[in-house]
Amino acid sequence: MVEWKKLGEVCSFNRGRTITAKDAVEGSIPVIAGGQTPSYYHNVANRKGECITVAGSGAYAGFVSYWNQPIFVSDAFTVDPKEILKHKFLFHWLKMNQSNVFATQKGAGVPHVHGKDIANFIIPIPSLSEQARIVGILDTFTAAIDNLKGQIALRRKQYEYYRDQLLDLEGKDGVEMKTLGEIGNFIRGSGIQKSDFVDEGFPCIHYGQIHTKYGISATKAISQIDETLYKKSKKAVKGDVVLATTSEDAEGCAKPVAWLGEEEVAVSGDAYIYHHDQNGKFMAYQFMTHNFMLFKIMNATGAKVVRISGDNMANYEFPLPSLEEQHRIVSILDTFEASIRNLEAQLKQREKQYEYYRNKLLTFE
Repeated sequence: MVEWKKLGEVCSFNRGRTITAKDAVEGSIPVIAGGQTPSYYHNVANRKGECITVAGSGAYAGFVSYWNQPIFVSDAFTVDPKEILKHKFLFHWLKMNQSNVFATQKGAGVPHVHGKDIANFIIPIPSLSEQARIVGILDTFTAAIDNLKGQIALRRKQYEYYRDQLLDLEGKDGVEMKTLGEIGNFIRGSGIQKSDFVDEGFPCIHYGQIHTKYGISATKAISQIDETLYKKSKKAVKGDVVLATTSEDAEGCAKPVAWLGEEEVAVSGDAYIYHHDQNGKFMAYQFMTHNFMLFKIMNATGAKVVRISGDNMANYEFPLPSLEEQHRIVSILDTFEASIRNLEAQLKQREKQYEYYRNKLLTFE
């Protein structure tokens, strides 16, 4: 027998206590505010044991999280179930309804989510034993998902470590110190907008897609533009590196994608084409190193919108090995990339399985 109750009948909603980063004392207690992950850490907790938090404001207002450790709830609130409802059952049900929670956001500038608005959600209440059975099944999936996420994070750290080690070539035989300007040139992209995209046409790369859609290399473009715009646009050829040179911070500037497609691809504004005669992927990796990161921080300009120019990037000096050595390094790093992509594919599959069984077990129709 399953009862249906308003969330407000079977849960209480308790706001956190505002704290800022400057007021926090260094510690190991996660501070939960408006994001998907802890904002920072404190030395005091205001919640202990099992806890479900909902982000209170900001771009991720309404994001639901589960905790089973001491935390400090700041710009968020907790949903605390009564005895007839298990924390984990409630959490899985809220995650199934995450889009509905996001839909309660209010506010034109900074979105907010309030407990009173989700208190009217109707939740099924099966017996505690049935809740425990369902939680046991779903926790098996979430444990596998967490395990894969941990493997991916570890593999990415290994990848970044070996990438920087393999590219740390200064002083080695056959390696010359060169600036980017000495071996290539930077070409500013054209004024292509997302509104220019068409269903069928000619390939183009928009700078925003480099941040979100592309990896370190690409052979096919995600979007297309018409022939007239394509003909007058600046284009990258096979081996060129396309760089998104606008971001919210210096670290995000000059995010690269090596274009390895056979046909030329048009490139939007707020991006540069780096044309050279080296291994395209090797050069893309140069824009990912720790040394180049420090260079960007020193040379990027702007406050809300941060940019780095081709003229500045042309001055970056780095150790350039032979083409044969470049190919060898890329081959090693490609192995790491392939391993990460395989784990990411497994993660997507497991997440789909979790969603399928969660919806099947929690719908009660």
